[in-house]
Amino acid sequence: MTCSSALVISIVLAGATCATAPDAAAQKRQPKPQVEVKVATLAPDGSTWMKTMRRIDEEVRAKTANRVGFKFYPGGVQGDEKDVIRKMRNGQIHGAAFTGFGLGTIVPEVRVLELPFMFESLDELDHVRAKTDDYYRGLFEEEGYALLGWTDVGFVYLFSQTPVKSAADMPQCRWWIWSGDQLAEIFFKAFRITPIPLAAPDVLTSLQTGVVDAVYSSPLACVALQWFTRVKYMSDTPVTHGVSALVVTRKSLAGVSPADLAVVNEIVRTSLAELTAKTRVQNVEAIAEIKKEGVQVVAVDAAARRDFVERGRAAWGEGVGVLYPRDLLDRVSTMVADYRKTRGAGAAN
Repeated sequence: MTCSSALVISIVLAGATCATAPDAAAQKRQPKPQVEVKVATLAPDGSTWMKTMRRIDEEVRAKTANRVGFKFYPGGVQGDEKDVIRKMRNGQIHGAAFTGFGLGTIVPEVRVLELPFMFESLDELDHVRAKTDDYYRGLFEEEGYALLGWTDVGFVYLFSQTPVKSAADMPQCRWWIWSGDQLAEIFFKAFRITPIPLAAPDVLTSLQTGVVDAVYSSPLACVALQWFTRVKYMSDTPVTHGVSALVVTRKSLAGVSPADLAVVNEIVRTSLAELTAKTRVQNVEAIAEIKKEGVQVVAVDAAARRDFVERGRAAWGEGVGVLYPRDLLDRVSTMVADYRKTRGAGAAN
């Protein structure tokens, strides 16, 4: 990443600057805490995500008298999310800010929250996530992890070199798929597409060389990862919503007192709620910025939209017994349906 192109980091939506991130240097100068939790993330250093992580560390250190602190490895330097999970299991890394893919590798049931066309509004997502929070925290506990807090990736759109106005246009593209992402495999199977599996850090190079020419992403992530510089079109219909969460191993917190752990949980919960609010605003701003840089937003008409939704929702059953149980799928879909009846379809995406 360089500062020479206005295309790249005139985009301050992700919070990045052209200078070396001072917060990273400041972290190196701090004395090591008694318990240091090592956390990896794909988010670039200097991004809004990482600025929030640095503030969490500073506040935790301050309120625990440096008994607890975090050390961050941003920008994918520890590898893809599956690499990080392997390192967490052998103790090299203690935690990560995961997308739904990484979360689902640990607890597959999380992927219900990312099913295609499950949510039509952020209100629906917030309602379901609040109702299922204890359930998911329990599942992570059973696997030896602590879910410290949720946040958003955002609504996920299709970005491509050729316009995708309908399901019939999708096979014309060479689609990237996150290597090993079973939910994405189910989605593309519904459209009779064989995508090209790649680790997330390899996507930009693959777009540059033509290995792939279409990706799925939230607008903000598309900007932060520079993928938008290698596509020409964005379809205006989101296909899913991406979730994210900060997860650490329970073993890494073994030396933390109950009082300090309560402090950590409260700081992370509050900070990630603030980050979620920022991310939602910045995803909207990212669309405007992407358009300024020449990416055309392609309208999907009502008939094509219905086709997308019908195909996507018909694929939900493919994940039953593979990623999630039938009763969880029924429970979540019923929550959404009931919420729509009582509150309406909710605000626009």
